[in-house]
Amino acid sequence: MALGRTAALILIFALVTFLIILSSNNSEEPFNFRDLKIKYHNPPNIRRWGLQDGFISVAGNKTLHPKCNSCVIVTSSSHLLNTGLGPKIDQAECTIRMNDAPTTGYEKDVGNKTTFRVVAHSSVYRVLRRPQEFLSRVPGQTLIFWGPPSKMQQTSKANLYHIIQRASSAFPSVSAFIVSPRNMGRFDELFRAETGRDREKSHSWLSTGWFTMVIAVELCNKVHVYGMVPPDYCSSKRQKKMPYHYYEPKSPDECMTYIQNERGRHGNHHRFITEKLVFARWSSVYNITFSHPEWFSDPEIVSL
Repeated sequence: MALGRTAALILIFALVTFLIILSSNNSEEPFNFRDLKIKYHNPPNIRRWGLQDGFISVAGNKTLHPKCNSCVIVTSSSHLLNTGLGPKIDQAECTIRMNDAPTTGYEKDVGNKTTFRVVAHSSVYRVLRRPQEFLSRVPGQTLIFWGPPSKMQQTSKANLYHIIQRASSAFPSVSAFIVSPRNMGRFDELFRAETGRDREKSHSWLSTGWFTMVIAVELCNKVHVYGMVPPDYCSSKRQKKMPYHYYEPKSPDECMTYIQNERGRHGNHHRFITEKLVFARWSSVYNITFSHPEWFSDPEIVSL
């Protein structure tokens, strides 16, 4: 009996090991973005959305107003390392950053100026645990938090709203907003209209990049994005692996992360490459440009 149990455990271990190796190998294979079946159905004009009911002020009766003609989005990508873009980024009218991407120690490449920071519910604690970096260091900035209404509202058991509210009270020079439940529904509907996929049925989580891009279009007349790779970037084998985050040198390889998420069918995954295909279409509609790396106009990508 014991021998049979041991044999069964060995078999299970071997099977799990095989699946891990298979998954790793598949992630390193070229990903053909043309295999993605994307069908957009009369997507709404984001600039016609009203900001008044889209964002809830955490402290006081503040309203989020579009106040920038030109914005830059500084991604968290390691492609920004050794670019020396810091001074140029700091000269921008408005600068948008994401989650817990720091500037301290990386000013040469990513700058220091922060006008807006878009933060996912999963990154709230990482941001608030470092107030010297993300709250007191850049007075006058606006933090925009997004997440499922079940986690972000005043009545939620997760209590994230009250945690954000206390932090906002402690740092009155920082404005804090939460994406409203109605607006969360709009983000989901926009994804469906742009891709033909229901987010929940396709087991997808929208990324912070998706929320940041939409919010940037709402707030800014023109947007320049630093560090975001184009949708076809992982379609050929890359000789050089790139960490997913510039501030985490040991973070997973960028393309491996994108491909694993795009191919994932069980559990919930970000559809990074699908989102980038949408951003490519938006570039001409909403005056969005990309660099480091630069995105070249590809009619085949835009027409997908």
